[in-house]
Amino acid sequence: MARNYTSEYKKYQKKQVQKKNRASRNAARNLLMKSGRVKKGDGKDVAHKNGNPRDNRLKNLAVVRKSRNRSYPRTKTAGKLHRTS
Repeated sequence: MARNYTSEYKKYQKKQVQKKNRASRNAARNLLMKSGRVKKGDGKDVAHKNGNPRDNRLKNLAVVRKSRNRSYPRTKTAGKLHRTS
C-alpha cells in the first residue's frame, strides 16, 4: 500500500505542536552547522539525548549516524535501542 502523504500531513504534521518540534529540530541542526560539527549532506543526524526535540542545549545534542538515531519505533512508549550518550 502506498503512503498517503496528504492524509499524514492533515492528521499529524499539520498540528502546531509538531510544527514547533520540527522547527526546533531544524534549529538544533543549524546550531551545530554553525559550530562546524555537522555539514550538509554528511549523512549524520543531530540527536537529542533526552528525546525532547525542544531541548537544544549543546550538552543535550549529539552527532550520530542516521541508522543509530533512527533505530527505535516511533511510539510514545518506545525507548531508544542505542543510547546517544
